Amino acid sequence: MEYTKLGNTGMDVSKICLGAMSFGDPAKWIHDWVLEEEESRTIIKRALELGINFFDTANVYSWGRSEQILGKALKDYAKRDEIVIATKVHQQMYEGPNGKGLSRKHIMSQIDQSLENLQTDYVDLYIVHRWDYDTPIEETMEVLHDVVKSGKARYIGASAMYAWQFQKANNVAEKNGWTKFISMQNHLNLIYREEEREMIPYCESENIALTPYSPLASGRLVKNTTEASLRKKSDHVQREKYDSTAEMDQIIIDRIADLAKHYEVPKVSVALAWLFSKKTLAAPIIGATKVSHIEDAVGAIDFKLSSEDIKYLEEPYIPHKIVGFS
Repeated sequence: MEYTKLGNTGMDVSKICLGAMSFGDPAKWIHDWVLEEEESRTIIKRALELGINFFDTANVYSWGRSEQILGKALKDYAKRDEIVIATKVHQQMYEGPNGKGLSRKHIMSQIDQSLENLQTDYVDLYIVHRWDYDTPIEETMEVLHDVVKSGKARYIGASAMYAWQFQKANNVAEKNGWTKFISMQNHLNLIYREEEREMIPYCESENIALTPYSPLASGRLVKNTTEASLRKKSDHVQREKYDSTAEMDQIIIDRIADLAKHYEVPKVSVALAWLFSKKTLAAPIIGATKVSHIEDAVGAIDFKLSSEDIKYLEEPYIPHKIVGFS
């Protein structure tokens, strides 16, 4: 395993992050393809054996069950000081007033609930899951600073927002002497590159770490078109993100397959090597429902693409509509 600093911090993270959205309770959440505890623990344990020390979850994943499964497994299998745990806040956790968002009230409540679920005194990275249009950004950045200063989080990050929003938040924090975001978990892969327009240049200018989600486009970049899976059948979020551009995206997917055949490597190696070519890429978030998914991702770290290969992969891309910011 290779490790890298997370952006402009001194914290070391593995170059693959295991995403925990696929761990939880299929009977109680919006995705019926998630794994229950026993299967989830097998994948978490294997990730640790492979040297992965970076784990990403969210309070909303299976309404806290993902955090519980991840926290218990990490407590059983790992030393707390050697691992990096990230979780998120913003999404609707319960009906009624104050059930979502980035207000002081909601964040203070949810950080405590996440710590209880994860069985830890602190998280290493506390991420705002989306932008909150109903809460002043000053309120959000001040309370996140208070969470860090209280010792409940070491750093803060953000996910899925416009570059102007992300920059405004960090400017507000800098102006007031508060903690700034050190990472951006954005939607980025070979068939969705809209982040290259503004977000990635901003992150590169400030040495902010990229930890992209959906790095394999929910498996579309690496699976055969005829390959069946429960997730492929039932994941409506995946279909909303990619179905409307499937025809134009297939050209890129075919080129991934061409290069994989040429170099005699798995397609996942080609897709992830393109991501690793990004200047401030720290670790893609790999969601796994099989042990082989995480093994294949780790195996991709050493593979490199030439500049000609990258041009070949990028050339067919055409602009896509923005998705993932809701």
